[in-house]
Amino acid sequence: MADTGKKVNIGPILVFMSGLCFSLGGVFLKYIPWSPLAINAARNAIAFIFVFIFLRIIKHKIVFNKTVLIGALAISVTQGLYCIANKLTTAGNAIILQFTVPIWVMIISTIIFKKRPTKLDICAAVCVLLGVLFFFVDGLQAGNMPGNALALISGITYSGVFLMNATPESDSLSSTFFGMIFNILIGLPWLVKTDFAATQSVTWVVIVIMGIVQVACAFIFLSLGLKTTSPIAASLISGVEPVLNPVWVAIFYGEVLTPLSFTGALLVLAAVLTYNTLLIKQPKK
Repeated sequence: MADTGKKVNIGPILVFMSGLCFSLGGVFLKYIPWSPLAINAARNAIAFIFVFIFLRIIKHKIVFNKTVLIGALAISVTQGLYCIANKLTTAGNAIILQFTVPIWVMIISTIIFKKRPTKLDICAAVCVLLGVLFFFVDGLQAGNMPGNALALISGITYSGVFLMNATPESDSLSSTFFGMIFNILIGLPWLVKTDFAATQSVTWVVIVIMGIVQVACAFIFLSLGLKTTSPIAASLISGVEPVLNPVWVAIFYGEVLTPLSFTGALLVLAAVLTYNTLLIKQPKK
């Protein structure tokens, strides 16, 4: 049989796995009674060790330039804002407002990078956002405006993570490395004020799992996936996060999904999986 010479692009799969890891954030944050910035600092401190070991194993050289710095700041600000938003509003509100990121990616790509989204991108975005709207329409409330505003801003900053890693000078793993350092330094004042003596052992277990799985593994998968996945595609595939995030909360806290929410979840998952399947069939560029 003749070899077509085409290589399967696993980038979208890695981005999808990243979304699965990120989706655990909501249920983990429920277990930790600390301040949001203290939680963010603690989980990033553990993630930093894990990522540092990973970089040494693969012998990846740390790069520092303007693009890497902007990417690191985008990661740091996004994580911080999302943690705070989760304390000020519902998990559903926070994640749907952050998941406006595909729209911001498309807008910024068109205005700054002069790269228009494809018809497939637009169709996928419409389906994903419609599904998310269905899923969280019962949870969106008129109140909690400070948390809602921060969550929306985190969606804008999150777009910078995808966009900066699409430029020639970018290095996603380096941005992740420095972003974790920023998070540790920013949250350190709140972390040292934490009453560690009153902290239960289960809290420490959750923090360790958050650091390794929900932060380190998530960003490693995302960094590797972004190498062969466009910003718009990556932001759309990440749509698995806003669906699974409240699903985990529902499973572990006994919250019942309404028929409307269940319909939205199916729509988003179907759109993301279909879009993902079409992308991985394309030859690696």
